[in-house]
Amino acid sequence: MEISVEQAGATGPEDVASRRGKATEEKSQEVPIASLLPGNSPRSDGLDTEHVARLAEMDTSFPPILVDQRTMRVIDGMHRLMAAFVRGHETIAVNFFYGTTEDAFLCAVQANVTHGLPLSQADRRAAAARIISSHPQMSDRAIARASGLGAKTVAAIRRRSSDVVLLQARVGRDGKVRPLSSEAGRRRAAELIVERPEASLREVARLAGISPATVSDVRRRLEAGEAPVTEREKPSATGVASALPSPVVRPKGERRMRLVQADPSSVLKKLLRDPSLRHKEEGRILLRLLQQNAVGMQQSSELTAVVPPHCGALVVTLARQYAETWLEFAQKIDEQLQSTRTAAVGE
Repeated sequence: MEISVEQAGATGPEDVASRRGKATEEKSQEVPIASLLPGNSPRSDGLDTEHVARLAEMDTSFPPILVDQRTMRVIDGMHRLMAAFVRGHETIAVNFFYGTTEDAFLCAVQANVTHGLPLSQADRRAAAARIISSHPQMSDRAIARASGLGAKTVAAIRRRSSDVVLLQARVGRDGKVRPLSSEAGRRRAAELIVERPEASLREVARLAGISPATVSDVRRRLEAGEAPVTEREKPSATGVASALPSPVVRPKGERRMRLVQADPSSVLKKLLRDPSLRHKEEGRILLRLLQQNAVGMQQSSELTAVVPPHCGALVVTLARQYAETWLEFAQKIDEQLQSTRTAAVGE
């Protein structure tokens, strides 16, 4: 059974992280204290030893702490963990969190703001700045609620931040996506629908930064053989073209769609000849990753046959995580291109 973090008692009904990460709480698990690691805490001063001592002296059991399942790092409950250690306990009750490192930090901030030892004002401001960088799509009010600050304070921190990226939408405190411009979001949604036809409307909406209703309209237009962007949503500036290829829709009744695109091997060869990539260490790392991915795709049919049934679920999980990472990487590159084009048009 999977429940949101808010249902685990760490946050309120408008918690944003609970919609992104997941925690299990059908039954908390007793985990050896020695197997747990300190997490990336929003507290700049570290643990409060006096608070640990007060907890250790209390004649009550502790609520389960929250731990990142992938890294075994504590997201919320380091003071409880140390108090249990002082009491001489060898295990502690744990709820596991499933999500990204960024979402784990967001959850940690929310938890420390809503219960336990309060965060200092400086720590809240630092946490808000980091959340703005890792979750730029969140609205000022949503970040304010997560960090325990005012919306005006968060807006001021965002204006001063050097990591602010150009976005097409933001997510409010209620979790709803409100697009600033739907043209790029529609094209991104079209790409995702083509690549992941089994994805739900809400999943595509979250990744594309538009509303589920807009995703539904994009899907309907693709199935009808129409462009994902309506005439009134196309950019008025001349010379601005989308970097996304146009999807080709199969006859009605066939759900899967493919992108019209160049042969991957020829694209890879072109990148391998580019000196701006070859002469930088980071560029060479990227080229090696692309080469390895190309080899894996060429052998995918043979590789699927060697996966034993007892490893199938694990391989599926890893493959999907890698695919999600590549999608996020592609989205960041696309956002950079969109930003560059917008700046060029404005000059």
